Formats: sequence, structure tokens, C-alpha cells
Amino acid sequence: MYSEVFSLHAKLLKALSNPKRLEILQLLRSQELTVGEIQEMLSLPQGNLSQHLQVLREANVVTTKRNGKQIYYKIAHKNFIKASDLMREILVEQHKSKNDPLMENLTKKMTDLVPLTNDPVCKMRLSPKTASYALDLNGLSYYFCASGCFETFKKSPNKYL
Repeated sequence: MYSEVFSLHAKLLKALSNPKRLEILQLLRSQELTVGEIQEMLSLPQGNLSQHLQVLREANVVTTKRNGKQIYYKIAHKNFIKASDLMREILVEQHKSKNDPLMENLTKKMTDLVPLTNDPVCKMRLSPKTASYALDLNGLSYYFCASGCFETFKKSPNKYL
């Protein structure tokens, strides 16, 4: 019986053990999104995104809702977000004593809760805590929901300023 419990736990952790799937989790932390919206934010090919979403669905991390032709995704349980935030706190603790360049971003994402801002590319409302990426440019900080918006901004920042 115990082995079945650990097996279920491992299966869930395996579903979350991919950086892109963790990004999807962050995108969905406070909203429902369509496949197209997620694809645009992550800048992933449709087939690749579909595979990631299938893994998350099979592990019951996300749920879907159809509205016409659109399929909306959302987090299946609020504790997935809490678990993700706790893992980030552990990372902060692990990197605190090291002179690690990631420490600044890890700390910023975990402690700087205000001000709320919008991703300059997709306009998603987020904070430094919920941002997946940040960029300092000309003395200003910009926060991004995911890698696709971050990369899009870096290519043509003036388009969004």
C-alpha cells in the first residue's frame, strides 16, 4: 500500500518536472487561458505545447473547459500554486549563502509583491512574485509572464515601451 502512495506522488512530481510545464503552471496561477494564449506567451510550437498540456491533464494538475471552439485551461487545485511557491522559497534558501547571480531574481520573485504591473507584451497582470522573467532596461524593471513574451520583448523593446 505504501508503495502505491509513493508511486502516485512520484507520478505527480514527474508531471511537474519540466521547466515549460512549470511555466504553464505560473501562467495559469490566477486565470484561465486558451491553448492559443498559452502558445503565444510561451512561444512554443502547437504540438509541443499539446504534449505538455496532456501530461498536466493526465496528472490532474490542470482542468479544461470548452467554450465553443476554444478550450480553456486552469489549475485544478490552488495548492499547486502554493507548492510551487514553497519550492521557490526552498531555492532561495539553497542559494542564499552562495554568491549566485540567480539569487537576485529568486529573491525578487518571492518577496517583491508590489507594485502590480502588466506584462508589456501580452498585458497579463502580474507582480514580481508571479513573474517568470524580469528585465532591467534603462533603469526600469519589466516583468513577463513567460519566456515567449520575454523573448518577444527583447527582440523589439521599443515596440512595447
